[in-house]
Amino acid sequence: DPDVMGPENHDEWRRATRDPDVVRAMLEDYRAGLTVDRRHEEADRDAGRRIACPTLVLWSLRDDLEDLYGDPVAIWRRWATDVRGHGIDSGHHVAEQAPGALASALTDFLRPGPTGT
Repeated sequence: DPDVMGPENHDEWRRATRDPDVVRAMLEDYRAGLTVDRRHEEADRDAGRRIACPTLVLWSLRDDLEDLYGDPVAIWRRWATDVRGHGIDSGHHVAEQAPGALASALTDFLRPGPTGT
């Protein structure tokens, strides 16, 4: 939606999705998620591996992620020892639709000190 993403971002997204190489790369990324990435994930789980560094999980509040999978922070706590995060009021394209909120969350997370890394 150009009204939400801004016309420049929307035009760039449309341009990219008309390029067969871009579409092929997008589909290959989805394919990898269902095949090789999945096998690596299962091997890591079987070996008891977990992410040891602070992990930030951000997601869109106006997408169906939580409806489909549940609380993203709870999901990542099974994978990482130090997980923080929250939803951002945006649609699927968080960086384009809520850049200020995203930048603020990243800045807070990366800031040295008790609330950051």
